[in-house]
Amino acid sequence: MTARTPLYSGVIPPVVTPLTADGDIDRASLERVVGHLLDGGVGGLFALGSSGETAYLTPTQQDEVIEVITGAAAGQVPVIVGAIETTTNRAIERAGAAAGLGADAVVATAPFYTRTHGSEIDRHFRDIAAAVDLPLLAYDVPVCVHSKLDPELLLPLAADGVIAGVKDSSGDDGSFRRLAIGARELPGFSLLTGHELVVDAMMLSGADGSVPGLGNVDPHGYVRLYEAAVRGDWETAKAEQDRLVALFDIIRAARPGTASATAAGLGAFKTALMLLGVITTNVMSPPMRSLDAEETATIAACLKRAGLDV
Repeated sequence: MTARTPLYSGVIPPVVTPLTADGDIDRASLERVVGHLLDGGVGGLFALGSSGETAYLTPTQQDEVIEVITGAAAGQVPVIVGAIETTTNRAIERAGAAAGLGADAVVATAPFYTRTHGSEIDRHFRDIAAAVDLPLLAYDVPVCVHSKLDPELLLPLAADGVIAGVKDSSGDDGSFRRLAIGARELPGFSLLTGHELVVDAMMLSGADGSVPGLGNVDPHGYVRLYEAAVRGDWETAKAEQDRLVALFDIIRAARPGTASATAAGLGAFKTALMLLGVITTNVMSPPMRSLDAEETATIAACLKRAGLDV
């Protein structure tokens, strides 16, 4: 580990958003998810990320999610909230709402749907940071927004104090390594990996922590991995990562050709949490579908193999 003191570190799961059978926010289940994560020793909570179905929720539902998570967290760990919108003014509006509901920081992607130039992406982050008096993290997720946030864009934003960190879900390990090298001279900068299958490798490359969707299911495992990496116990970190890679097979439970990758992954996380007794239903936002009984049985078997108590 480096001598830097990042603003955010550790395991910061992107909190799933449980729904009732009618598709409303299941507040009681969401509170239990937060308790489950805090019991797991996480270092923060990321509300309204991809695993939180943020793109599927109405603004009213998004506000409700923030309210529940910040209330349940009660200041025990930072709550980082996604202001993930197509364009700058919309992101600023969501960031302002998050700030008013108790968020500790906000996260924004590059603009999407619109065709966007690099200079416009730079201006996008600068305008959001200027409008909201909270730390801003950039979320690099090209599979969803179709723009890659290269180190050449991010490092000047960080040096200028525009962004306080990056959540990297790009899958571009070379770019991540170049970003980590460039961030060594930025003492408060937070470099977080969303690449949940190689957290050990990303920590070795310079990550300050992880934002793993699978961390909803097994926060204890990701915390053990993180703590081993901080100690420099790479053998233990590797063994924990290998176990989590096997657990990640739950995303393969959806029958091929019947669900998007998003629905298969989020549906698996929700189904696992339902089997673990944390949430009440595995209902998904439309047009996604919930996993069925056969798929649920497959996930239950994966959980048992990973040592989790179904």
